[in-house]
Amino acid sequence: METGGRVVRHESEVGTWELVLRAPDARLRRFVGDYQGYTESGTPAPLRQQAPTTWLPLIVNLGSTWEVAAGPAGTSEEHGSFVAGLGERSAYVAATGPASCLQVNITPLGAHALLGLPMHELTNRVLALDDVVPRTLRGLDERLEAMATWEERFALVEGILLAGIAEAREPSSDVAWAWRMLARTHGAAPIGWICGKLGRSRRHLATSFRQQVGLPPKTVARIFRFERAVSLLGDGSHSLGEVAAECGYYDQAHLNRDFREFADASPGAFARRIVPDGGVLA
Repeated sequence: METGGRVVRHESEVGTWELVLRAPDARLRRFVGDYQGYTESGTPAPLRQQAPTTWLPLIVNLGSTWEVAAGPAGTSEEHGSFVAGLGERSAYVAATGPASCLQVNITPLGAHALLGLPMHELTNRVLALDDVVPRTLRGLDERLEAMATWEERFALVEGILLAGIAEAREPSSDVAWAWRMLARTHGAAPIGWICGKLGRSRRHLATSFRQQVGLPPKTVARIFRFERAVSLLGDGSHSLGEVAAECGYYDQAHLNRDFREFADASPGAFARRIVPDGGVLA
């Protein structure tokens, strides 16, 4: 399919897939990371690990359903189109057959504005898309299936998001500023410093984050830091000690603890699962 985005193709013993990526309109970039068009074939389908991240995946399914488990040995649930909130543990995902989907990576503040939901209701959960999105986003799978290219699909979704965000309530200024500080510093900005700058108590900020983000600021900061560590591990040019120092961990043991909690593995073991531009295979 023709597209103006970046296209990544992979074929090996672990599977065959194509990923089309496109950046959002500038008016959406504070809330939306990117759009992804994904197709996958092969038997059996690869099992992917989705470690905690600061992005919420909004999946419009166009192919086989997905089995999603909360943990490597957890009970799986079958999903078509879905949205997942922020999580504190890895999820494990595999298609039940040939797969195709459009994914929008959206911030918690964007999801809160668009969905109008308290974000703690999505924390550590995966919910059917049509159960939580506004009317304009329902039935998107049928509309997108009728289109010939990913670019057409991206354009339709983007138009809906632009209209929805334009009408949505803005996030509170306190939470928006705190989120930006944590994002800019990859979680290194101290929560006490943020509260002091805002003139708010830790309790007040934690309550606001629960409503508009889904997790408390300290946990969000840890996920930002972990996300940065995963990125450095993925480029293959940093030692574990360098990753720990660059990301603000006290030492390598501190880095190991976060990876055990968030990724169910040591940093080295997790790094070996990373497939360039293909996510993490469990």
